[in-house]
Formats: sequence, structure tokens, C-alpha cells
Amino acid sequence: MPTAPSGATRNRAAFTLLELLAVISLSAILAGLVLGAARRAAETATIARTRAELAALSAALESYRRAYGDYPQTDDEARLLQSLIGKRGPTNTVITGRPLLEVARFTTAGSRDPFSDTSAVLIDPWGQVYLYAYKTPPSAWTNPGYVLYSIGPDGRDSAALLPGGLSDPAPQANADNLSANRP
Repeated sequence: MPTAPSGATRNRAAFTLLELLAVISLSAILAGLVLGAARRAAETATIARTRAELAALSAALESYRRAYGDYPQTDDEARLLQSLIGKRGPTNTVITGRPLLEVARFTTAGSRDPFSDTSAVLIDPWGQVYLYAYKTPPSAWTNPGYVLYSIGPDGRDSAALLPGGLSDPAPQANADNLSANRP
């Protein structure tokens, strides 16, 4: 039986530990890049959906103002929804009007039906209530419009309005808020 000369190595079809570590490292880097890009794409899509919902709510509010002469005067989000589905007038009086908002395109808290549950509210794609205020209190309100916004992905908000009913974008908690009234 022939033997290999001393110091000679046999040719093997195997990977060294260094080659395996290099392949694993490159695979991990590529996976991280793909997952990061997917996360950014999902967040961008969620922001776009929120902006579209805010635009639809703004359009419904403008239709409401044309129909009733003013926006719903409230800072209660359930009353806002009741107004947009034709159940409340501008000064919170009970009315029977036509719906100005296609509620099926929105998510409501707890999957409640706003036509039978007066406490239903609209929620944004992050599961937070869309916030609204108009003429509350009426005597101090100088803002010519309403305040409507989502508190964004971080779920934090500095809820205080500036004097006159203007929203305050300055606090760090409001940095990612998406507003219907601002770009």
C-alpha cells in the first residue's frame, strides 16, 4: 500500500474554518441590510397610509363645514366621529344627517361600529387615536381651522395646544407627529 510522503497533504474537498466564518459573516451582513430596508419600507408605507387617512378626514371635515356652516366644535374624538357620520351638529347637538366619511376605510378602536356605539374613535395605523380639537374653549380659539393629527410611531405627544388653539411642534415628543394641517 503506497503511503504519502511525509509533509505532503492530501487534497480534500472541505472548507476551512476561516472560509466558513467569512461566509457566515457575509450572510449576516446581507440579512441585516435586507431586514433594515424592509423595516424602512414598512414604516414609509405606514406613514403614507396615515397621511392618506388624515387627508380623507380633512376632506370629510371640509364637507361637514360646507353642509353645516362650521367644523365640529369639540376636542372629543368620539364626538368627531359621530359628527362625520351624520349624528352630531357643529355645536354637538344630535342630528340625523348623511355620513360624510366612509368609515369602512378606517380602523376604529376595539372594532366598534360607530353607528351603534357612540364611544367609537378612529385610530391610526400605530393603534393610537387620531386627535382633534376645534373651538375648545370657543372664546379663546383664534386658530382659523381645526387641529387634527396622529401622534406618530413613537406614541408620544405633548398634548398642550398653544394659546388660540394652535398645535405646538416644538416639544421633542411631537417631532414625529403627522398633522392634517401641516406638511
